[in-house]
Amino acid sequence: MGVNVHIGELVLDGFDGVDPDRVAVAFQAELTRLVEQRGVPLAAWGPRQVDGIADLPPLPATTSPARLGEALARSVHAGLSGRGRSG
Repeated sequence: MGVNVHIGELVLDGFDGVDPDRVAVAFQAELTRLVEQRGVPLAAWGPRQVDGIADLPPLPATTSPARLGEALARSVHAGLSGRGRSG
């Protein structure tokens, strides 16, 4: 079974000066790794759309695009796994 995650837009407020392209690369790599290693329990319930993910841990105060992208991917994966989900 494959998992297809489409994220229309990510908005990061308060991270001025961080290269968004590098954040996106780190985010995609880490989310791919997490899905391949841990799966996504919600995917076992069949195709579905998650309109929002809430109540996730705060992102680290960092100017490292790699660290920010990885932390963001872990938060999104937690939401997709059923923790911190709304909608």
